[in-house]
Parts: sequence; structure tokens; C-alpha cells
Amino acid sequence: MSALRRFGTFWWDFVIGDDWRIAAGVAIALGATAALAAADEPAWWLLPIAVATLLYFSLRREVR
Repeated sequence: MSALRRFGTFWWDFVIGDDWRIAAGVAIALGATAALAAADEPAWWLLPIAVATLLYFSLRREVR
């Protein structure tokens, strides 16, 4: 059981890391991109904007 716990802890640290807000923002951006793609709309532009926005807010939060 401890091997399973270590495996789960590794993936939690890998995906969530230090900031759960970034992980949630990326998950929302991926979902929105998938929704746009499923609606046959161009979706290539959404992820770069989402990443830049998340980076801006993350850095702004850390500078304070």
C-alpha cells in the first residue's frame, strides 16, 4: 500500500505542484479548448493566451 501512496503522491506533486490555481487554470483552459474544437471553431489561440494570463497572475501574486 505504501508504494501506491508514493505513486499517488508523486502524481499529485507533479500535476498540482506548488500552486493549485495554475493547475486548475490549465485544466479549465484545456476544457475550453476541447469545447471550442468540438464546436468546429478555431481553438489554437486559446491555450497561449491562457498560459500567458496564468503566468502574469502567478508572477503578480508572488511579487506581492
